[in-house]
Amino acid sequence: MDFDDLLHRYFGSSAIAEIQPGGLMAGIDRMLVDFGLEQDRGKRFALWSLLHLLGAAPDLEAAFESPADREAARDLIDMLAATEQGDG
Repeated sequence: MDFDDLLHRYFGSSAIAEIQPGGLMAGIDRMLVDFGLEQDRGKRFALWSLLHLLGAAPDLEAAFESPADREAARDLIDMLAATEQGDG
């Protein structure tokens, strides 16, 4: 799943700054539904990652059955935190 494709699919634009607040909430709601229905681990991880970036990701324990998937999500969280600390 390509990041720009996900943005366009759920929010109608690949430029996140162009998304109106109402459109953002509607897109997040659609993503959460699709996340709950998705069976493919890679696609689920991509959806969860974007939800995390938007501050709407489900808790890791609820989101991923696999310990490996939870660990990959924790690694992503740690990498993003390190990047934020490097910007300050």
